[in-house]
Amino acid sequence: MVLPRMLVLLGWLVLCGPVGAETLTLPLDQRPNWLARDGIVMAGSWEPLVFRVRRDGKDYVPTAEQRDGYQREHGPEMLARLKALGVNFVMMHCYKGAGLKAEQESMDDAVRFSKRCHDAGLRVGVYNFSGAFLWEPFFKEMPQAEDWVVLDAQGNRTTYGDAGYRYYWNRNHPDAEAFYRQLVRFAVEEIRADLIHFDNYTVGPGYDACSIERFRQYLRATFSAEQLAAMGVNDVRSARPPAADSPELLRRAWSDFCCGSLADSYHAMSRYARSLRPDVLLECNPGGVGDGIRPPVDHGRLLAGGEAYWVESGRIGYHDGRLVSRIPNYKVGRAMNNLTFDYTLTPLEMAESMAFNLDCLGCICWFEYGKIVAMPGVTEPMSPRLEPFIRFFHERRELLRQARVVADVAVLRSFPSQVFGGPKCSALTARAEDLLIANRACFQILHDHQLEDLSRFRVLLLAGCVAMGDRQTEVIRRFVASGGRLCVIGPLATHDQWMLPRPKPALDDLPASAVVRAEEQGDWLAAVRQACGEPLSLSIQGVNGTGAHEAPDGLCAELTEQPGRRLVHLVNFRDDGPIRNLAVTVQLPRGTQATGVRLASPEHRADLPLEHETKAGVVRFTVPEITTYEIAVVDVARASTGN
Repeated sequence: MVLPRMLVLLGWLVLCGPVGAETLTLPLDQRPNWLARDGIVMAGSWEPLVFRVRRDGKDYVPTAEQRDGYQREHGPEMLARLKALGVNFVMMHCYKGAGLKAEQESMDDAVRFSKRCHDAGLRVGVYNFSGAFLWEPFFKEMPQAEDWVVLDAQGNRTTYGDAGYRYYWNRNHPDAEAFYRQLVRFAVEEIRADLIHFDNYTVGPGYDACSIERFRQYLRATFSAEQLAAMGVNDVRSARPPAADSPELLRRAWSDFCCGSLADSYHAMSRYARSLRPDVLLECNPGGVGDGIRPPVDHGRLLAGGEAYWVESGRIGYHDGRLVSRIPNYKVGRAMNNLTFDYTLTPLEMAESMAFNLDCLGCICWFEYGKIVAMPGVTEPMSPRLEPFIRFFHERRELLRQARVVADVAVLRSFPSQVFGGPKCSALTARAEDLLIANRACFQILHDHQLEDLSRFRVLLLAGCVAMGDRQTEVIRRFVASGGRLCVIGPLATHDQWMLPRPKPALDDLPASAVVRAEEQGDWLAAVRQACGEPLSLSIQGVNGTGAHEAPDGLCAELTEQPGRRLVHLVNFRDDGPIRNLAVTVQLPRGTQATGVRLASPEHRADLPLEHETKAGVVRFTVPEITTYEIAVVDVARASTGN
């Protein structure tokens, strides 16, 4: 099928431009009131019965025992148990991929269960479709869907790992999109879902006819005849996805096309859902951000289509001198006004989510066949140690609601640098992020399209950013002209957006006073601090009998603000006891003074007042102890000017 060129071109320009791309994410003040008011404490059970039976066996026919457990799972007793645990949001099933006839019974069950949830005061998210379908029953119902399958370079159908009964489908195939829009309408109008979940946004275009034709249209719309010739493309009508030995530029174009296509699919579904109900929330599962951009997933483009994304990471902590956290996931999500969904099974994971996430504690349990366990695939129950943290999330929402992250530094995840520049470039960026996390710096992670909004940062940190287009460099010039500063690690803008060498680096002529450079083996932290100047928005040091020293490893922090206060979130990732005696300095908003400082925590019921002093626009105080999580609440008021 030949796709209209103008449609492809329009989608490309809107979604994939490096700066100023369209954002479909609902602004915070346009979201349903319940989201900021209550936040999300999730319980999940989103596998329909027909899929569970096939997953656990060889056919699609449930036993009487399975049906009985399935009914208990959807009954009022289960909802009462979930509410008693503090759950206020249920992620449930709608459609998995076996076909409308095969799943009609469970889809009808979903309508009834959603009503029970809403009647019980629970919000509802639905698993609307997977990136793979269960082809055995689906092809019987929709034989034309065989043309929707993503093919690999050898022409083989792409299976869902070892699950050969599941094939990935091409999310951009127009007939597939039309079919799946039916499911979006069902979720919005029949189930009346509050949020729609699209799973497995991890597989992009392949070597099927639809993908190849769309790639050809992309090449025509994006490149000149000279560039196409450099790719070895003399006639676009015969162009194909690259092989391992194809010209580098063609392989780069394919990576960019795949990322744009995946985002295009999500955004198209988002637009359609919003045409049915403007405030329905959208969410997809591309996995976590990792240590760099990995096509076909570009979180910077993808997350602009909704309000949340799933991560499904492993456990966190501080072991053998190494910090394992989800903080980069939360920072990417929060910078794009996305909630981050993950399993939070320990007090530490809940503390980290409250400190760094937006309006979401996480998925605290899984319920299936009438049983409640910690997460899918395990038999362990929820830990009773979670109860104080769940209660704190509900009872102290005023400390989390509509809080804005305060950040001195923006770290750029440059798409062309990370994807075309190779592992060395993305490794430099990831190392810079890890350094800032470990040293409790106030920073956010941005993607290319977010460069337009740098006004709230003091410093733009460019680590490994070798490839930049003219639009990006122009935005950075404006930032510097308005008083912003750069901290540069490694070569900068030596190549254009396609990783082609520039005659000279694009930003080399910036004033030396506005740029702090650090060698790849130099003291990056000192360079960042020099670029930021004094005072920093947040400084934390340990205190002992001999004087001040750096706070111990394994302590992480986030600084947020609300009208009338700043909040220092302190999370202890260590498991060898409390961290004690931390000297904290917080820069106050201009023209204010601190009127009080107190500690709030799930680990003590009453807030603890702290002595403090305000001088030269900063407040200083000492936090006596952090077991897992403390919030230092700094109340502020306008400073008196006197006579």
